[in-house]
Amino acid sequence: METRRLGRIGHQSSVVVYGAAALGAVSQDEADASIEEALAGGINHIDTAASYGQAELRLGPWMPEIRSRVFLATKTGERDGADAYRQIVASLERLQTDHLDLLQLHAVGTIDELDVVTAAGGALDAAVRARDEGLLGAIGITGHGHRAPATHVEALRRFPFETVLSPLNWVLTQHAGYLAAYEQLVAEVRRQDAALLVIKTVARRNWVGARDHATWYEPFSDPAQIRAAVSWALAHDEIAALATPGDVRLLRHVLAAEADRMDLAGATAVLAGAPDYSSPFLAMPF
Repeated sequence: METRRLGRIGHQSSVVVYGAAALGAVSQDEADASIEEALAGGINHIDTAASYGQAELRLGPWMPEIRSRVFLATKTGERDGADAYRQIVASLERLQTDHLDLLQLHAVGTIDELDVVTAAGGALDAAVRARDEGLLGAIGITGHGHRAPATHVEALRRFPFETVLSPLNWVLTQHAGYLAAYEQLVAEVRRQDAALLVIKTVARRNWVGARDHATWYEPFSDPAQIRAAVSWALAHDEIAALATPGDVRLLRHVLAAEADRMDLAGATAVLAGAPDYSSPFLAMPF
């Protein structure tokens, strides 16, 4: 698998990051099979969160064996500093490790949320404390929704986050305001030598009807469309890596897509012709 430099952190990250949200509601046996599949496919970067159900507990038994071979990231969704610090310590216990490579402030997708986490005594203070105590290496930020890229531009102005995880897929870039904010984010990420990670690469739309995947949005399930979505995202050299969707059954298709990419023009043509393709954040205003 291709690797790309994770900004000034320097880690050569697999361009596909294991999105451990997929482990939130599976058995340990199912988790073991998925983690084995990810490692065999060349993934060396695992991304989880305290709020992802049982995910940290499912990953924990693997850490004594693989900790030195993977870049391990988790997230805190707490906003108060004391609560966030306790959650960081609890994540370390669940993950069976004494340090994280990356701790991300989770789901900060609006300026109001950014104001809370960056206020005195907020979650950012807890992350800095944990970093200074050697519990973690780098500090990042994540967010969902149409306002995430603009929020993350402002976040980088307030604090030198080493990583930013923001939504990106072809259909989101068809909205001029979203594309403009994303381009501003790319410029700031490059200026600071931060790493840009993306999510929602294979999101198709909000759910319509019965749900047949564990993801909160309806994903592409057709391998040809997944191949196009992954190829389109990885054609952007500003992107360090993309996270796999939150369903273990989709991992094999993302791995296959990374290994057999289409050119940008071909990927764009497939996505432009995909039926019922829309933002997964339609409930959130642009």
